[in-house]
Amino acid sequence: MAHIELNQSVGASFSRIYALGAARGDITVTNDDIAGPIDSTDEWIRQRTGIITRMRASKDVTAADLATAAAKEAIAKAGIDPNQIDAVLISTISNTVQTPSMAALVADRVGANPAAAYDISAACAGYTYGIAQADSFIRSGLAHYVLVIGAEKLSDYAKPTDRSISFLLGDGAGAAVVGPSEFPGISPTVWGSDGSKWDAVGMDHTLAEYRDGKGEVDWPMLRQEGQTVFRWAVWDMAKVAQLALEKAGITSDQLAAFIPHQANMRIIDEFAKQLKLPESVVIARDIATTGNTSAASIPLATHKLLTEHPELSGGLALQIGFGAGLVFGAQVVVLP
Repeated sequence: MAHIELNQSVGASFSRIYALGAARGDITVTNDDIAGPIDSTDEWIRQRTGIITRMRASKDVTAADLATAAAKEAIAKAGIDPNQIDAVLISTISNTVQTPSMAALVADRVGANPAAAYDISAACAGYTYGIAQADSFIRSGLAHYVLVIGAEKLSDYAKPTDRSISFLLGDGAGAAVVGPSEFPGISPTVWGSDGSKWDAVGMDHTLAEYRDGKGEVDWPMLRQEGQTVFRWAVWDMAKVAQLALEKAGITSDQLAAFIPHQANMRIIDEFAKQLKLPESVVIARDIATTGNTSAASIPLATHKLLTEHPELSGGLALQIGFGAGLVFGAQVVVLP
């Protein structure tokens, strides 16, 4: 049989993040607002998590609404036409249906049809997974511009009486436009999973249990084994962050910013210690006023850092996401 060569697309040499957009819930929820049902206090929540307030969305606002708002800002700032976007990737655990994807809906809303569109289920690591895929797509020629979004409405899955995770949770979306670059703007990604800890973070019931429970089983809500997750995040993820620096070919003193998933202020502080970050590195601490927004937390925190510290633009940031699965992803990016 004759050998026939297929055409092969060739992409850009490098990729980078062009711009970011953000949308947070419209309601400020204080610790005092949620302390009663978990028999807690404002002081206890602050000491354990570093959270002062968290932003949550009104009942009629969906995660897709937040994603759309964040995406529109990112596209406008990037200075591109929405129809130039070849792929829309949304990391979320908050879609209101099992199928179709939130990404297809948002692609249509922002004018990116007929872009490829799909959701990523990688919880708090999902945004870094999306950035890794966008980088690969652009360098392979599969896409020219990619819209990456982390969008969550976690308040829909926050059980008021749960002391393990619910008091952490907030709502929001962060979006990034990724495109071709003349210089390396996204380093090789360090990513992976540890399914042996599959039960450490997740839902308290399955949908089948809810369906078959005949009213005796509540709607599935989020829960976690706090100590298991804390130890894993502090010890294992600091090693992943260090490996990401090595893959990028830099040292921590060359960073302008460190942007970890906003899971818990104590985890963030321990990261900074283990990575021996110098005082010149600005550390994202968006959790204090936004809460833990899972897949949205890194882009939201980055957006806030650039708003408060515009001088960071063009500098290097180490971002690392980690959460349910357990899954993790980290890379160094040039800040837009």
